[in-house]
Amino acid sequence: MTYEVEKTEEEWRKQLTPDEYHVLREAGTERAFTGEYTDTKTTGVYECRACGAELFRSDTKFESHCGWPSFYDPADSAAVELLPDRSHGMVRTEVRCARCGSHLGHVFQGEGYPTPTDQRYCINSVSLRLVPRED
Repeated sequence: MTYEVEKTEEEWRKQLTPDEYHVLREAGTERAFTGEYTDTKTTGVYECRACGAELFRSDTKFESHCGWPSFYDPADSAAVELLPDRSHGMVRTEVRCARCGSHLGHVFQGEGYPTPTDQRYCINSVSLRLVPRED
């Protein structure tokens, strides 16, 4: 896959902390309930920590109590790419940044949350950077 932002693994390692690199570039997962944005209620825009692309907005964030920040819709459907993920003996849908290909988390559907899309974008805090904004 070709992305607008392309870097070597060495360049990514220099730019990102070890935890950021593990999640964003190696499709890792931060431990539940440890991320800085899990309970954040600040108004703003969530950008990709690797490339700065706008991914989610605070008005689509909701409390799912799953241990990671949850959103019911990306800021723009073209901001993320969805890929089948059959790792760990299950079938899931991986969410990546469409601009740089960084792993963000997974999206789940049909879990019964009272959201307009019936989706839960379960995103690692370490994949995001919150830019506070006033409405």
